[in-house]
Amino acid sequence: MANKQLTIFTGKRKTANARVRVTQGSGKIIVNGRDYNEYFCSRARLINVVEQALKVTGNFGKYDVFVNIHGGGVSAQAEAIRHGISKALLGEGENYRAELKRHGFLTRDSRVVERKKYGRAGARKRFQFSKR
Repeated sequence: MANKQLTIFTGKRKTANARVRVTQGSGKIIVNGRDYNEYFCSRARLINVVEQALKVTGNFGKYDVFVNIHGGGVSAQAEAIRHGISKALLGEGENYRAELKRHGFLTRDSRVVERKKYGRAGARKRFQFSKR
């Protein structure tokens, strides 16, 4: 059986961008050239987030996932990877759409940090008011 390569998909969350490539294989997940357990420092919650899309569709261990990611923090990176894997699985077949959509894995979380405005201490906070 030849390795069927799906095209490269982009997953995003806040400022984290993940380029995800999925191929049929033994189930290894490589993030920036390292195993994902090593990359996320064995943090169970983040590792679980990365695996969620594959587990929900019943494909855990069936595909090799190669990810290049940059930007954001580790939590945003994990969710960006999950978003990219979900989009890649959708590219493989529409039969996963209902399950992925129900869990909210296809929706890009577009929340970003609000910019600081001039005349303010932060984005919304104001300086202390003094009458005199």
